[in-house]
Amino acid sequence: MKKSKELELETEAERKLMGGLMIGVGNEIVRNPFSGEVIKLCPEAVALHDLIKGAEITGDYTNVETGLAIFSRNWPDEYMILLD
Repeated sequence: MKKSKELELETEAERKLMGGLMIGVGNEIVRNPFSGEVIKLCPEAVALHDLIKGAEITGDYTNVETGLAIFSRNWPDEYMILLD
């Protein structure tokens, strides 16, 4: 799993979004509510996943799109399980 110092961030908006996240210290298991599949995420991926899901709820589609771009590029296997 990629850590923040290894992330591929292509735009200033992506760097700003990741820089503003509160990142925990441990890996977490996250479940896809539709398929029931579970996967372990590193703290950076957990924080970004939480931001994406929260932005979906509030209708903040700019952050949804930016977050999805970062997530799919850096955690493609996890993206296919949780967010595709």
